[in-house]
Parts: sequence; C-alpha cells; structure tokens
Amino acid sequence: MSHAIDTMEETRKPSLLKEDSAEGITTHSFKIRPAKPKRKSVLRWAYASIPVALVALSVSLWWLHARHFETTDDAQVDGHINVVSSRITGTVVYVNPRVENNQYVEAGTLLVELDPSDYEAALDHARADLATRQASARSAGVNVPITNASAFSQLTLAEAAVDEAAAALATEEANLAAAQHRVQQDQAVAARAERDRIRYKNLVDAGVVSHLDYDAREADALADAQTVDGDQALVRAEEQKIRQVKKLILQREAQVGAARTAPEQVSDAKAKSESSIGQVSEAKADVRTAELNLGYTKIYASVSGVIGRKSVELGHRVQPGQSLLAIVPLDDVWVTADFKETQLKYMRAGQPVTVHVDTFGRDYHGTVENLPGAAGTLFSLLPPENASGNFVKVVQRLPVRIRLNSDQDPQHLLRPGMSVEPAVKVR
Repeated sequence: MSHAIDTMEETRKPSLLKEDSAEGITTHSFKIRPAKPKRKSVLRWAYASIPVALVALSVSLWWLHARHFETTDDAQVDGHINVVSSRITGTVVYVNPRVENNQYVEAGTLLVELDPSDYEAALDHARADLATRQASARSAGVNVPITNASAFSQLTLAEAAVDEAAAALATEEANLAAAQHRVQQDQAVAARAERDRIRYKNLVDAGVVSHLDYDAREADALADAQTVDGDQALVRAEEQKIRQVKKLILQREAQVGAARTAPEQVSDAKAKSESSIGQVSEAKADVRTAELNLGYTKIYASVSGVIGRKSVELGHRVQPGQSLLAIVPLDDVWVTADFKETQLKYMRAGQPVTVHVDTFGRDYHGTVENLPGAAGTLFSLLPPENASGNFVKVVQRLPVRIRLNSDQDPQHLLRPGMSVEPAVKVR
C-alpha cells in the first residue's frame, strides 16, 4: 500500500522551478503533498486501537472467566454460640476467676457453683422416703403368701363348718323325730292310764275295789301325764336346737361365701405389693431428681471456646433458664453466604469455594456444604405477605452454607461475624 501511495505522489508532483514568460524570472513554488498527512492519521488510528483491543480482550477474558463463578459480598463467618444457663434456682457462691469475657476455657471447666444446702437436705429427705417405701414394699411382698394361705384355709374351714352344721342338723332332726315318737307312745300310755283311773274311780264309787287300788291307778295316770309333758318339752327343745342349727348353717354358708373371695384377697394383696413396688420406683426417681438437682449446683463448660456476654457475679440469685454467659467454640465455624436466587441456577453441594476474609486479607478454600430450604425472608420474625395483590417482584436471597476445608484455619483465627466474600465455582 505504501508503494501505491508513492506512485500517486510522483504523478501529481509539480515542477519546483517555474519560469515567468513575461519577465523571464524563475521562481520556486512549493505545494503541499496530500498523501503524507493521511499516512500519519492511519498510523495514529492504528496505535490508538491497540489499547482498545487489549481492553476488549481483557473484558472478554474476564467475562469468560467470571461466568464460571458466583460471588457475593453479603456473607459472614458463622458458628455455634453455647449459652450457659442454670437449671435450678440458687445463690451463686463461687465464680471461677478464669471466667471472664474473651477468655478461653476448656470443656469440663467448673464455671459457677450455687449454694447446695437446700438440695442436700432435699436429697436426704428423698433417701429417707425411699427407705420407708422399700420397707413397706417388703412387708407387702411378704403379706401375699400369708394372705394366700389364710384366705384359702378360711375357705376350707368354713366349708367344713357348714358340713358339720349340716350333720348336727340331721342329728337334731333325728332326735326330734325320736322325741315325737316317745310323745306319741307316752300319750298312748297316759291315755290308757287315764282310762284305768276313770274305770277304777267308778269301781270305787260302786264299792268294788278299794281306794288303795284307785290311788295306785291315779298315781300311774298322773305319772304318765307328766311323762307326756316331759316328752313334749323335749320335742320343743329339739325343735329349738334345730332352729339354732339352721341359723348356724346360714352363718357358716355366709362364711363360706366370704371365704370364697380368697382369690380376690390374694389378688388384692398382690396389687398392694405391686403398688408398693411402684412407690419404691417413684421414691428412687425422687432420689435421682434430688441427686441431679444437687449436681446442677455446679455448672461446667460443655464445650471449649471463648467466653462472651458474661453476666453472672458472686452472690447473684439465679433462676432456671437464666443466661449466665456464652461460650463460642472456635473449632466449628462455617460461612453463610446470601446469594441472589438468580445465582443458584448452577450451584450445587460439593462445589469448590474460595473465601476472601476481609480481616486477614487472605483467601480460604472450602466447598458448598448445602443449599437452603427456603429464602431467608421466610425465616424472619414477620415474613412478608402480599394480601393486597399489589405484587412487586423482588429478587430474593437464599443463605448457602459453605464449609471450609479442615486445614484452612489450624490456629482458629476465624470468628463468627467476620465479613467474607465467597466465590463459588459453578462451571
């Protein structure tokens, strides 16, 4: 192209010497060459386009690289906060001197101790009650076989008594029948004696027999009449005995009916024994509760970590559930990153993440541990509602949990609440 430009310049190049025909004077005239400025402008344009091309190339490369990552600045380090509280009511009698804000404590360290006097007395009372109920349980257990033997022996005795009374009734009825036969016999004898007396009476009046024979017949008649009265009295006595024996039989039958509840009596004794055993178990539970309450007077650190938000002091009266201090474990932290919902299209659990921590100005490496179940707004105290129907679409943010690799923070320098900027490689 430069060769063509030079040819054009030679064809259009005028003579530098020009004669004036009128005066014969030779003058020099200089004319501007148009090709020279055009060449400079092209070069200037070429030089200027190089930075633009470099910028465009850099932007293209950056876009090609950035489309493989999803980033956000709405992220922070998260961790567990173990709130230490009292499970019982009590007065603080000891606070560990090492328990101060920002101090590190090991798990199992005694933090606070409450006055144990009331709970020691409650434990003694529970143990005494347990001993009493155990004695009652042993007594009830021994009473079961005793009740079993006694109840069934009473049933046997009652049934035997009924049989005995029935036999006595049969005997008395036989005696009654014999007495009635004697009455009949004696009545017949007395009637004959009375007839003899009357006959002798008439003979005496007629002078046939002597008064002595009449007196003998009268005495026999009187004796036979008295014998009949005695037999009738005996019959009445036998009848009375029979009535008494019948009443006795009714009593024995009632005793048999009562004795036949022997199985129920045994069951009742067993139920009382089982109830006493249950009371023993209840007393043991009371003892266990008293022991636990006594143990709760000493409050230990459940995890290792840094103390914060300490509010307990010597002499304080604490209530169940009252927060005394908080322990922040440093060996279990993660990153919670709030990504826009439009950034989660290709995000999956297990993808590598680079986390930039503002505090230290360095990058940590980890992986996406899990994705959220719902947007963060739904977990707020007052979730947004759209009952009016005037819907305005707003891009929601969802909290993604990122777990740092185990070798990234060996000195446990990360603290919950630190701001970070994660970059998730999604492609």
